[in-house]
Amino acid sequence: MVYVWATLLLIFNMTAWLSTLLTLPGNWLLVLFTGIYVFFLPAGMEPRISWTVAIVVLVLAILGEIGEFFAGAHGAAKQGGSRRGIILAIVGAIIGSMTGAIISMPIPIIGPLIGALVGGALGSFAGAWIGEHGMGRTSAERYAIGQGAMRGRLLGTAGKLVIGVIMLVLVTMDSFFDFATTI
Repeated sequence: MVYVWATLLLIFNMTAWLSTLLTLPGNWLLVLFTGIYVFFLPAGMEPRISWTVAIVVLVLAILGEIGEFFAGAHGAAKQGGSRRGIILAIVGAIIGSMTGAIISMPIPIIGPLIGALVGGALGSFAGAWIGEHGMGRTSAERYAIGQGAMRGRLLGTAGKLVIGVIMLVLVTMDSFFDFATTI
């Protein structure tokens, strides 16, 4: 029976990981599902996820958030973006991701994921562009700041997805094979 629960956890965690592309808190959902599994799995069932792995996954989620935030903000700031431009780049990324996912829904499965990624990048660009309007910036400067925000957004998402994969592999290995006790 433990393998049924571990398989369900894998499905939930994979779905959570994929939701990161939609700018949803996928890595945090992965931490939540893992914590629930660790806490509620009956004591006699083996293999199980250790609290050590659960804590490592939590730390990785924190590092992923810090990395994504700083990559997006750094991209715009590196080009001289203002605080307003950086904040609107983040807001634009969220709106763009959701809009891109909705628009690309007719393409099964992969469409919304690609749409969310492209929409988030374009939304980040647009948010930075709009945020720098009225700040005394030339069009070329606003364009450069928007490009920096877009690149930072893409790099931040990529980094967060990589960290999410590491989290997913750790949890899956430990839930199926008691990975933490063998290392």
